[in-house]
Amino acid sequence: MIGPASLQRVTGAHPRLVDATLATLVGCIGLLPMLFGGWPEGIRPSGVDAAAAVAAFLLLLARRQAPLPVLALAVFGEVAFTVLASYPSRALKLAALIAVYTVARTVRRRTALFATLGSALALYAVITWGANSASSPEAGAVFAWTGMCAAVGGAVRTWHDYVAAVEERALRAEESKEEEARRRVAEERLRIARELHDVIAHHIALITIQAGVASRFLRGRPDQAEVALGHIREAGRTVLDELGPLLHVLRQSGDETELTEPVPGLSRLGGLIESLTAAGLSVRHQQAGHPVPLPTAIDLTAYRVIQEGLTNAHKHGATAEADLLVDYGPDELRVRIANPLHSGPHPASAAMGTGHGLTGMRERVHAVGGSLHAGADTDGCFRLAVRLPLTAAGPPADDRTSDRSGTDLPANAAEGRQG
Repeated sequence: MIGPASLQRVTGAHPRLVDATLATLVGCIGLLPMLFGGWPEGIRPSGVDAAAAVAAFLLLLARRQAPLPVLALAVFGEVAFTVLASYPSRALKLAALIAVYTVARTVRRRTALFATLGSALALYAVITWGANSASSPEAGAVFAWTGMCAAVGGAVRTWHDYVAAVEERALRAEESKEEEARRRVAEERLRIARELHDVIAHHIALITIQAGVASRFLRGRPDQAEVALGHIREAGRTVLDELGPLLHVLRQSGDETELTEPVPGLSRLGGLIESLTAAGLSVRHQQAGHPVPLPTAIDLTAYRVIQEGLTNAHKHGATAEADLLVDYGPDELRVRIANPLHSGPHPASAAMGTGHGLTGMRERVHAVGGSLHAGADTDGCFRLAVRLPLTAAGPPADDRTSDRSGTDLPANAAEGRQG
């Protein structure tokens, strides 16, 4: 059994076949009296009836391509046939009504309204003239039939417009969903890239330093070399442990992004300082204010900033020492790191850094609505100052890199010194 949906698919896929079938049906209705010898009213058909049937057939074949001309020709043909034969043509009348439906279905509503009204008046006038009576039932019915065909065409037009609007909204929703998925993938890749940089850069720097210590003491002081190798082994184990959750995220096929390990935070600051101390960096750690529970994003950002800042101090500092201050304020968390720089206008350490460390820190801090200032001070120290809001806040209005002398520096100028 063919349902409405199947019928709609067939008619939509083969419109010319539908037009040919409908035109053939109307043409056959016009030719039937010639086969049976007359109309039910006793009127004997003539060659004019055959011409009207052929005209209706040809007009209906072209109704989709030229709806308004087809309607005008159908109505004109009905008027001419009625005048010549003294009775109306059923084939041309059916063609005119089908053309009214087509006009209401396809052309502009205002144009369709005037065309329908004009066709109804013309058909009413010619039927009234043929019947010699303005109150004949057939003359009055022409308005009902014309209005019904126009209403059906308008309803079909409204339905198709509604379906098209729904499909367009669904398409836009699908496109926005795909765009949102791409945006989330890009954000996740950026987050993983930051995590990989923070984890690998920190621990590889420690491994490199400890490897140098081990090679220096390997022959003369094997006990110290053994201690350095132990630190290398511990740093390698730590970086593998931290890479595990990130690799787990990369293996996920869907949106499952929960880590199997706790997110690093300031609660692990002691272990970080111990690992740096074992690598030879003397960290003078101070804490101000009363520690409070931090939002996960702020806690992770503070930990990664301290990790990157102290690693840079160890790699590029003039001496193996750094000052760290963690200040818990009422509405913000402040982190300050300072370390001596090599003397000279162009310190050797300036060429060692790529600037990616400071860029990554700045992006992390900016993402949570904080601010970062980094640069060399007049006393020969490199200072990193970070402010992280403990309440909801937008990106800072000014996130430039500056030194303590009050001179604002471009971000890339500071990144040339460390990172």
